Amino acid sequence: MATAKALAVDTHRVNKVPFDAPWKWLAAGSRDIWRVPQISLAYGTVFTAISLAILLGLYVSGATYMALPLAGGFLLLGPMIAVGLYETSRRLEEGKPVTLPDMVKFGVRSPGQLAFMGVFLLIIYFVWLDLAFLLFMLFLGPQAFQLDAIVPTLLFTPSGIGLLIVGTAAGLVLALLVFAVTAVSIPLLMRRKVDAVTAALTSIQAVTLNPAPMLLWAVLIVAMMALAFATLFVGMIVIFPLIGHATWHAYRDLVVPLPKKS
Repeated sequence: MATAKALAVDTHRVNKVPFDAPWKWLAAGSRDIWRVPQISLAYGTVFTAISLAILLGLYVSGATYMALPLAGGFLLLGPMIAVGLYETSRRLEEGKPVTLPDMVKFGVRSPGQLAFMGVFLLIIYFVWLDLAFLLFMLFLGPQAFQLDAIVPTLLFTPSGIGLLIVGTAAGLVLALLVFAVTAVSIPLLMRRKVDAVTAALTSIQAVTLNPAPMLLWAVLIVAMMALAFATLFVGMIVIFPLIGHATWHAYRDLVVPLPKKS
C-alpha cells in the first residue's frame, strides 16, 4: 500500500467519499442513460443479445448447468466490457457529441496497459469457469442437467447445497479480487498515462480507503446483476449501462488527477 501512495503522489490522489456516494453515482449514471438512450440502451441490448445467444447455445448443447457459472463470470469481465459506456459518460461530462462510433473508437492514454488488464480479467474468468466445472464434477458427478433441473438440485439435495456453498464462496473470493483491482483502474487507464500496476494499486487504495461506501457499491452491483439474471438477461438492457455509467462517476469521485510537475 505504501507503493500505491508513492505512485499516487506524482499522478493522482484518492479521495474519501461519504457512505451514500454509490447512490449518487447511480443517479448520475441514470441521467447519462436518459441523455443518450439510443446509445446506452443499444449497448445494453447488444450485450443482452450476446448473453441470450450464449444461453441458447448452452440449452441446445445440453449444458445449461453451466449457465450459472457463465452468468457469474460476467461480473468478472463486466469492467472491461463497459469501456464504451465510460467513454460515453466522459464525452457527456465534457459536453462533446456522442455517437455509436465514438463508443468504439475512443482514445486511450495507456492502450497497452489496458490490454494487459483485459488479459488479466480474461485469465480470472477462465480460472472461474474451470473451477466451477471442477466443483460441479466433484459434487454432482459427470451428469448433464437442464436449467429447470439444476435449480432444485442445488437447493434441495445435500450435494447441491454443498456445491452452492463452496461455489459461492469461491466465486465471492474471485469477485472481490476483481472488484478491488478494477473498481477505478480501467477508467484510469483510459484517461491517464499510467501502468496497469499503478492503476490496480490505485483501485485497491480507493477500496481500502473507503471500505463502507465501496462495500455498498459492491452489494448494489451484485443485487442489480442478480436482478438482471433473474429476468433471463433482459434486465441487462438497462442495468448494464447503468452500472457502466455509474462506474465512470465513481472513478471521477474517487480519483483526482494531479497537475503535472513543470
